Parts: sequence; structure tokens; C-alpha cells
Amino acid sequence: MAAPRSDSEKRKQISVRGIAGLGDVAEVRKSFNRHLHFTLVKDRNVATPRDYFFALAHAVRDHLVGRWIRTQQCYYERDPKRIYYLSLEFYMGRTLQNTMVNLGMQNVCDEAIYQLGLDLEELEEIEEDAGLGNGGLGRLAACFLDSMATLGLAAYGYGIRYEFGIFNQKILDGWQVEEADDWLRYGNPWEKARPEYMLPVHFYGRVEHTAEGVKWIDTQVVLAMPYDTPVPGYKNNTVNTMRLWSAKAPNDFNLQEFNVGDYIEAVLDRNLAENISRVLYPNDNFFEGKELRLKQEYFVVAATLQDIIRRFKSSNFGSRDPVRTCFETFPDKVAIQLNDTHPALSIPELMRILVDVEKMEWEKAWEVTKRTCAYTNHTVLPEALERWPVTMFEKLLPRHLEIIYTINQRHLDHVAALYPGDLDRLRRMSVIEEGDCKRINMAHLCVIGSHAVNGVARIHSEIVKNSVFKDFYEMEPEKFQNKTNGITPRRWLLLCNPGLAGVIAEKIGEDFVTDLSQLKTLLDFVDDEVFIRDVSKVKQENKLKFSAYLEETYKVKINPSSMFDVHVKRIHEYKRQLLNCLHIITLYNREKDPSKSFVPRTVMIGGKAAPGYYMAKMIIKLITSIGDVVNNDPYIGDRLKVIFLENYRVSFAEKVIPAADLSQQISTAGTEASGTGNMKFMLNGALTIGTMDGANVEMAEEAGEENLFIFGMRVEDVEALDKRGYNAREYYERIPELRQAIDQLSSGFFSPKDPGCFRDVVNMLMNHDRFKVFADYQAYMECQGRVDQLYRKPREWTKKVIKNIASSGKFSSDRTITEYAREIWGVEPSGLESIK
Repeated sequence: MAAPRSDSEKRKQISVRGIAGLGDVAEVRKSFNRHLHFTLVKDRNVATPRDYFFALAHAVRDHLVGRWIRTQQCYYERDPKRIYYLSLEFYMGRTLQNTMVNLGMQNVCDEAIYQLGLDLEELEEIEEDAGLGNGGLGRLAACFLDSMATLGLAAYGYGIRYEFGIFNQKILDGWQVEEADDWLRYGNPWEKARPEYMLPVHFYGRVEHTAEGVKWIDTQVVLAMPYDTPVPGYKNNTVNTMRLWSAKAPNDFNLQEFNVGDYIEAVLDRNLAENISRVLYPNDNFFEGKELRLKQEYFVVAATLQDIIRRFKSSNFGSRDPVRTCFETFPDKVAIQLNDTHPALSIPELMRILVDVEKMEWEKAWEVTKRTCAYTNHTVLPEALERWPVTMFEKLLPRHLEIIYTINQRHLDHVAALYPGDLDRLRRMSVIEEGDCKRINMAHLCVIGSHAVNGVARIHSEIVKNSVFKDFYEMEPEKFQNKTNGITPRRWLLLCNPGLAGVIAEKIGEDFVTDLSQLKTLLDFVDDEVFIRDVSKVKQENKLKFSAYLEETYKVKINPSSMFDVHVKRIHEYKRQLLNCLHIITLYNREKDPSKSFVPRTVMIGGKAAPGYYMAKMIIKLITSIGDVVNNDPYIGDRLKVIFLENYRVSFAEKVIPAADLSQQISTAGTEASGTGNMKFMLNGALTIGTMDGANVEMAEEAGEENLFIFGMRVEDVEALDKRGYNAREYYERIPELRQAIDQLSSGFFSPKDPGCFRDVVNMLMNHDRFKVFADYQAYMECQGRVDQLYRKPREWTKKVIKNIASSGKFSSDRTITEYAREIWGVEPSGLESIK
């Protein structure tokens, strides 16, 4: 097979990536050399690859700064309604290539770096991922920032500048081991510290009710230092801002009169304050009620709201006064979107500022707060819902507890008036949960304090209305909406798959990059032999490139003509990596039969387990153990390989997704709110095997169910099975291949050195599996059989691939954000060329 063309060769054929004019190339070279000269320390005369990376990053950043300043100046002058996207996570990945793509200067940089005798791809690999997120929720926030800038919205992302992001995953002896992610070790070329906007955040203390109003006093202060990162839109000269807060101790911290004696100890104690922004909590879809986490949540909210109000007051549009003092227009100028319940404290904090500081009467303040805030729900799993102990609140945020009590009392009075005598409804709808430990239900607070509540895929939004928030929906149905998630086609097609982007652009032009619905015109070419061949060729090149990467990085050799069967996402029981494991074991057992012929497969599973999640860590050990047996069985050869993809992250996703043939999206129906990886695979020419869950439902609707491999129980079936009672043993007894696989796990076939290794996994599957793996086993095996049959007919397979790509237009985050803008925030996207 011919060696694949490098991505830089492909890029040069795609004008979407910008034409390399001679003058521009010379300018970038000059800028690069200038930065290299000034970044090299005097006593170092030999530049390292990292020096080259920083020189290029700074040269590219120079192209952003003027646009950034102009964009912000333009917002100040025009005073549009501003959108504030509040999230505890922004999973940004790398920035260099994304910035080059969005500025249309990738070819220019490519050529300039080539002329300097360097390789752009090698420099790109040096950059650390900004891993300030766990998975879907944090990555969604990053895609949304890209789309808001591309649509010309006056939007700001607000979050925390964690010193340590999501841990790096190492696999040792088959087990996950966590390593701290010291991503800032060499500095971050994209951020700008803004000490002039540093703000105080208060904790602890006590509340005093005086004649002049309520005072929160004797508090401990932590300073919030903002770091700004530019967010460029796609070729439209808009550059928005992501502002992340870092915690800093004030200079008098712990040096008050009571601590005079121990100056050294007091200075060392500054760490206690600064720990707030030290590390990202590594849980996905799980609530851990730690005080430090509550501090993080209030820290980002308190700093951000002060910033929002400062900007609102100083905005000079349509007013002669130096500052705005009337807050009744606040919701006309400010929209706050809460990314899950993590920033829920925005609601009581805004109330505190309006009532205690700005002296508004309660009713008016509540009206302003509700019209300003909107809440996105991301999960229906009960263990993920935030329920904070009242005792913790009382100590940390005493005034906010009072405000929440008042909000709840007024809310319950309203419910009681609508449903007299229905005490159970009052209990169900209260923000305060009574019990051994009184708790604050943050989701209820968000629903009550927002004018819009949305789920993230149609099926999820229905579950939100009919089950999670049923009582609230009955009371205020107009509040509830759906906003199906999306992904940015800039990072998830142009950047990661230049070959496919080029083949598409040849057929339909380049406008699809900002209007992904245009992909549907590819349906005209579904029988075009040249197009079928080109799409297939790009996939093969991507597979060869990924195979070479795996071999170089992990020393594993794989068969590039095998089916690349990929299952990458956080490790969680509901995502059912165990169902995939049972398929692999069954396949392995079948392939021992010499009379049958099999489609060669390379099964790749990747993802991180939360450090405290025992079962998720056992699942990783199981995958690696199955791999040890299968990969070393000489009879199987390279017909079946099992690879655990270590340290799955954004930059890894950009490599594996374009190379995948089969995308596994196999959660129990009703558990995955949306999924976004499913969309990335679809856009990049993989076929989906999946349940009718999350956005899979809408993907099947867009492409036609016959163009996905859909299997298993629907939500109604799961509910019916729950009513009947799920009995795993029944399936175990009835299905011989399933019984064989489970018996092999029990007997130590896959863990000969430790035969009891997987007894807890077997025990869970047999006796308390909430996610009903066995109930979908048979349907899954049959569906995988259909996958094999189609893969034997490459032309038919590729035609289905083309139909999928052509149907993926709906899943652009540009469409998602346009819907948020019109239906929740009340603004109209101005589209491209918004700022000259």
C-alpha cells in the first residue's frame, strides 16, 4: 500500500484552509524568527522543538490580537445583548491548529514553517491539551464558544482556570493509574492575565439584619484573578473571550491581629485560599458533595456576576449617565446560561446583589433574575444530581442559605395555591429535601429561578418533562424546551479530517463549513463511482495514518485493512463498555471454529474512569485482560485485536475519529442525555451501532434508520422490564454463548494469574445491573452480525457512509446555538463578516 499523503499535502489542496500568498508567508516567517529570538534565553543558543512551538504560537496569536481588541471595542460601542455561558468545565484541547483554521492561515503557516526547515505537524504535537473538562459537558461548552464566535454573538465563556486539568491516564499491568496534568508547566501562550479586573469573593462569616438592610459580615476573602483566552470565529474577524478565574490569597490573608505570632505559617496558609482553583474534580455524571467543590462553584459565580454587573453598568449606549443604575433593563442586556446545575448559585447570588447591594425589592429582583437565567439539564441519572447538605451551606454561604429558604417558601406558597391540600406535591417540588440530612436540590433551584429549561436531545427533553421535572412541567409547561446538542465542524471536520473536507469541498464548494445543512446535497452523489472511491480512499489513508501513530506511540501493530471498531467515551456502567466486552469474548470463542470465515476487526476501547469509581476501573482491567488473551492467541492472528486506547482526550479524538469504521453508542435507552461523540463519528464517515438513546434517535431520523445499526430495547421496553423485574439469570440460562462468556470471566480464563479478579464484575452483572447488559446481548450480537455482512461489501458500506455524512448537517453546534439565541436568549445571530 502506498504511504498516506501527509495532512499538510492534503491541506494545500483545500482552499478552505486559506491561500498561501507569498507576502503572508514572508510575514509569518519574519514574525516567527522575531519571537524565536526573544523567547530564547541569552545563555541558550540552541532552540528546542518547544521553542519553535512557542515562536509559532506567538506569531499566530499576533494575528488575533487586533481583531480581538476591535471586536471588544465594537461590543462596547454597539452595546448588544451579551450572552454569558457559565460552566465549571471547558474542555478546549489544543488551540494552535484551531486558531490557524479559523483565521484561514493554515496553509500560510505550513509553507512558512516548511521554508524554515521544520514540520508543522510535529510542532502541533508539542502543545498540551487544555483538559479543563471531563467529557461531553465540557467539550460541548468548547464547541459552543466556537459557534457563538462564528455566529457573531457577543458571548463570553466564564469558568475556572484549573492549575491541574483532567488527570493523565497511564495503564500499568492493565490497571488505570492517574497522573497529575501539569498543563501549565511550560506556560500557556494563548492566555492573558488581567490583574486590573481582579475581584474579591467572600466565604463563611455571618448575617446581620439591620435597619439599613441585610449585611453579610466577618467573611473570609479570596481574590479572583481573570485570565482571558481569545475565541476566534471562522473567517469573520470576530474574536470573543473566554475568561477563566484563578484563586489568589489577599496580601493580608491570615495576617490579621489574631495571627501576629506566626508570620511564616500565615504566609504558607495562603495555599488554602489558592487551592480553590487547583484541580478539576474528575467525576463525570456523579455528584461528590465536597466543600472544596462547593467553594469552586461559588467562586466562579461570584466573580463572574460582579464582572457582568460591572460591564452592564459601565456600558454607555443610549444613556447620558456615566453608569446605568436601573436594573430593570438588565435581562434585555444580559443572558446567563447555566451549563448544568454547577453554576446554580448564580440565582441566589444575583438575588443577593439586587436585594442586599442594589436595594431592589424582592419581587422585582426575582423577576429580573428569572428573565436573565436559563438552565440546561445534562443528565437524568439520580447519582449525578447535586444535593448539597444544608449544614455545609450554613457555614460557607449563610446569606445564600437564607435567600434559598425565601425563594423556596414563596415557590411552595405558589404551588399550594395552585394545588390546595396536595402535601406530597409540595414535598416533591421543594428545593429543600427533608430527611436525616437536610439537602438543597440544585436542579429544583435552577428550574424555579430560570425562564427556560432545556434538555440536550429530543428524547432527553421528553424524559425531563415526563419524569425528572414532571411536577414542574405540569405547572409551567412553557418553560421547557429542547436544544439538541451539536459539534463544531471546524475542529471536527476541517481540522481533524482535511482529506474528507477536501473531497466534500470538491463536490459542493466550501460554504458547508458555516452551513452544515448543505451536506445534504451530497445525496446527489451517493451513486457517483468516483465520489464513492474518493470517500473510501480518504478513510483508508486515515486508517493507515492512525495505525502508524499507534505503532509509534504504543508499540502495537494493527491490521489497517481490518474493521476499526471504536468505543471511546468516559468509562461508566451506563455506557455499557461491558456489553462490548461480551461481544469481543463471544467473537473470540466463535473464531476458534475453523469452519467459519470472519471479518477481521480491531476493537479499540478508550476512556478515563473517575479515580474513585471502582467498577469503572475494573472494566478497564477487564478490557486489557481480554486483550492480553486475544492478542496473544496465535490461532486468531490478526483477525481480531483488542486495544485499550490509553489517555483518551481531545487531541487523541482528533486522530482516532477520522480513522473509525464503526462507532459504538450502546448506552441503555433513557440514560445517555445526548452524546456528541456519536455526531463526530457520523460526520467523519463511520457507521453507528447504537441503541435508540440520546441523539442516536435523531441521527437515525435524519439518515434513515436503515443506514444505522440500531438494536435493543427502547425506553418503553426498559420501563416495561423494570415493572416486570429484570432477572439477569434468566438470560444467562437461556443464551449459551452468553453463559460461556460469563463462565470464562468467573473461572479466570481471562485472568489466569488471579482467577477471582472479575468476580465483582460478574456479581454485578448477575445480581444488580441497573443497566441491563444481558437484556440487550442477543440483539447486539445479531446487529453486529449485520455489521460484518455489510463490511464484506465495501461499495455498499461506503454508500451508507455517504448517506450518513450527508445527513449530519443538523448536528452542527451552529444550528444548536442559533436555536438558543432565538428561543432562549432573544438575540439574532448576525452571522459572518460582522466586525471589520
